[in-house]
Amino acid sequence: MKVRIDEPSCIGCGVCENLCPDVFKLGDDMKAKVLQPETDLDCAKDAADSCPTSAIIIEE
Repeated sequence: MKVRIDEPSCIGCGVCENLCPDVFKLGDDMKAKVLQPETDLDCAKDAADSCPTSAIIIEE
């Protein structure tokens, strides 16, 4: 699966980084960044489901 962030939708809450630190990290601009765009970690799906603005996009 491929993971990306819709940066305009990201509010920098940090939920994704807390749930899946191997894939997501908040940048200096307080927007989520994807560390591993291609991953099969279940935590990436959990982070997408928990994102309050649906800014995490997963393409399988």
